[in-house]
Amino acid sequence: MRIVFMGTPDFAVPSLEMLVKDGYEVVAAVTQPDKPKGRGNKLAAPPVKEFALKNGIQVLQPEKIKTPEFIAQIRELQPDLLITAAYGKILSKELLEVPAQGCINVHGSLLPAYRGAAPINWAVINGENKTGITTMFTDVGLDTGDMLLKKELAIGQNMTAGELHDKMAVLGAEVLSDTLLELKKGTLQRIPQDDSVSTYAPMMNKELGLIDWNKKAGEIHNLVRGTDPWPGAYTFLDGNRMRVWKTSLIKESADSSKENGRILKVDDEGILVKCPDENLLLLEVQFDSSRRMSVKEYIRGHQIKTGETLGK
Repeated sequence: MRIVFMGTPDFAVPSLEMLVKDGYEVVAAVTQPDKPKGRGNKLAAPPVKEFALKNGIQVLQPEKIKTPEFIAQIRELQPDLLITAAYGKILSKELLEVPAQGCINVHGSLLPAYRGAAPINWAVINGENKTGITTMFTDVGLDTGDMLLKKELAIGQNMTAGELHDKMAVLGAEVLSDTLLELKKGTLQRIPQDDSVSTYAPMMNKELGLIDWNKKAGEIHNLVRGTDPWPGAYTFLDGNRMRVWKTSLIKESADSSKENGRILKVDDEGILVKCPDENLLLLEVQFDSSRRMSVKEYIRGHQIKTGETLGK
């Protein structure tokens, strides 16, 4: 089976690695162009490109994938199957018609929930207690194709999006492996999605991380987890941005006479902040002038006063 693999970030690498280990003929890896990264803005290769080059796989990095030239290039490879995993662009009808057996996508949610660019982050932000991987036959819509196999994964109360991402990447490779085995046996079943119960997981942006202290403690806790490692949750203290990297829910009713966002206590355990329903304990913070650190470590050399209000 001749396969063209399309993927870009770390999430896609375990799936490509599985294809190589299981002996599939990967004739090309299509990934996004190199992009500037870090303080020096030096061009950095996508993780899929790095893995492909190390394993002798041809790498294609088109700026656009809907051009006749690119589609002709894929046609020349004579793929039996396209496989996508977090590639980052919607495939055209012309491209989807090239492989004889279609295109299979590895998606990071239990479809039809969380279609879109950031299903892992939004599952955490919305406080879901489980998610999973769905393989699907790709069509021209946004994650709307027929579903194939699914496997669930529990989301811990304190699990970050980054931690969940790493588990999901491994699970994605496992579900893809099972899907291809069913395909080869001719036992793969297509299950249409119910569009009426679908939900959307839009792309993340920096503004999403701004904490609204008028929201419930659990919602803020989930925002902190769901935006770690990027873009990160943040608030303001005396006009200075303070990133909040780790929090803990405190099961005690908040004092309704206090303003939301008010700092109630600061000690080695953390910064206790008033929310509408319960208090929230901030465990790890980072100001623009310092690195990420525990509150215990930060207050050794800096002062945070009880009674101040966050968000100002």
